[in-house]
Amino acid sequence: MTLPSELTDSELVAEFNNGNTAAFDEIMERHAERLYRTAYSLLDSHHDAEEVVQETFLRAYRALSGFRGDSSLSTWLQRIVTNLSRNKFQWNRRRGSEVNRSISGMLRDADTGGYEDIPLPDDRLTPDRGINNREIGESIVWAINQLPERLRPVVSLRYLQNYSYDEIAKTLDCNIGSVKSRLSRSRELLVELLHKRGIV
Repeated sequence: MTLPSELTDSELVAEFNNGNTAAFDEIMERHAERLYRTAYSLLDSHHDAEEVVQETFLRAYRALSGFRGDSSLSTWLQRIVTNLSRNKFQWNRRRGSEVNRSISGMLRDADTGGYEDIPLPDDRLTPDRGINNREIGESIVWAINQLPERLRPVVSLRYLQNYSYDEIAKTLDCNIGSVKSRLSRSRELLVELLHKRGIV
């Protein structure tokens, strides 16, 4: 059965729970890319990210009949993918895999005192600048890997996925104050770590 593309997520959930499995295909189509970006930003592995997204949809398929709608479907799916990515990261670390993270970067701007993005290596850069940015990018990846585990998802959702504080709070099931304080602590730690490497 073909579904109208203008159906809301809530309507798709209702369709699915009424026996129309095509509704779940539409849910996957609608949310797969964003879920993949979240998983990849936390795991830095295409294979692991794809595996986690597949597991996210499998769990969602099994649990959708119990979805109460206390949060949006998007937030519910993001919570699943974030938790599964954390579990996968811990499993990788226990077995000794090197799992990296990437981020556009956050360094303190000397003029404004705020934080600015750092471009990661880009094929369009000159060789000298590309090498410099690659070194900076590697240092940022290293610094993020040193962050306490509870801070990594906040950094990823905010600086890689451009989530609002409210979206992060709903995804991680915490309050906005906690989100702000974790981000503040993450920035402090990243600056300290990068300073030790001579980046800031």
